[in-house]
Amino acid sequence: MPLNRVASALALALALAACSAPDAPEITSSQDTASPSSDTPTGPPVPGSEWDRTAPADAGFDPDALARLDRRFGSQRTNCFAVVRDGELVHFTTFDGEAPDAMGPAFSVTKSFTSVLVGIAADQGLLDLDDRAARYIPAWRDTPAGAVTIRDLLANVSGRHWDVETDYQEMALQARDKTAFAVGLSQDAAPGTVWHYNNAAIQTLEAVLSAATGEEPAEYARQHLLRPLQMSRTYWGTDRAGNTTTYAGVNASCLDLARFGLMMMRDGAWGDQQIVSADYVEEATGGSSSDLNAAYGLLWWVNRKGTVLGALPATGAEEPGTGGATRPAARRLAPQAPRDAFWALGLGKQIVAVIPSEGIVAVRMGTTPDDPDALSPDDFTSAVLDAQR
Repeated sequence: MPLNRVASALALALALAACSAPDAPEITSSQDTASPSSDTPTGPPVPGSEWDRTAPADAGFDPDALARLDRRFGSQRTNCFAVVRDGELVHFTTFDGEAPDAMGPAFSVTKSFTSVLVGIAADQGLLDLDDRAARYIPAWRDTPAGAVTIRDLLANVSGRHWDVETDYQEMALQARDKTAFAVGLSQDAAPGTVWHYNNAAIQTLEAVLSAATGEEPAEYARQHLLRPLQMSRTYWGTDRAGNTTTYAGVNASCLDLARFGLMMMRDGAWGDQQIVSADYVEEATGGSSSDLNAAYGLLWWVNRKGTVLGALPATGAEEPGTGGATRPAARRLAPQAPRDAFWALGLGKQIVAVIPSEGIVAVRMGTTPDDPDALSPDDFTSAVLDAQR
């Protein structure tokens, strides 16, 4: 099947799955799981069930510049656009009748959720990033895959089999049991020797997390991530065999993704709760996870200089920041953005941009713009930063 047909089929299948997903389970607070309200004195402010809002001018933004961004992004098939600064909602717009709490497919933003779950499990002593994955995947023991570590999977340097048809058609579209399919692929290269944006390899983290925690990752996330952050408009889907899809499958509202980004900007803290350790956040987002791709952390995109490789997007097109080409050395994913910026990115230009040095989280959800160069990580992030006074 040609790549463009694979891409179109994949996008349609994932979108239909998102549309048919049940509403996110109601997430209610309890004494030991509720996120603190914004007036909690024991940590920087975070939203309770609702966001505290601040006027754009009071947060250092030009309201007219944000209005221009609304017009620009609205013309690029955007469903929602949010800007948060210092834990308060500065700007939020929905387009074309989209409900403010509508959930949409986050696609590969899911990978960054998976990264955080691995970090939480490591914090709890249930696994170690340098464990051999075969400890949790018995089928890999005494095989070439036995050398693959959890860190290799998170860094996309596992050496597991990858080609477009296998990854985007056979695994993502056709396989009923995506985990079994991914586990059963061959080991093509030694870990650490090649970088591929490998959806199937990332799906094997479902097996790792399930074995380490004793729970499906979606339920583990509900307990340890979604509920504490009061992400009541987030649903994590499964394949037809009931496996959490760890490479894609999160459906969320724009403001729930902003909560996720804010938690990461706060070094894993949510008010007075430590959701995931600051050490793990630093490992995942603080630098490149391998010399093979300067732009990749641990299932998060980062802004370090070097050879920049991108995801082969399901559109089959070269997309700045998430295209398939090797970029020149000594380049950053987003040259106009600060060095400490990092991103969760998904098909169709789903973007969670986190800029710690500016105290800003910005989110865009929608469908793929007509202009393939629009809304790259650099374009989106610099546009938000330029809207400051």
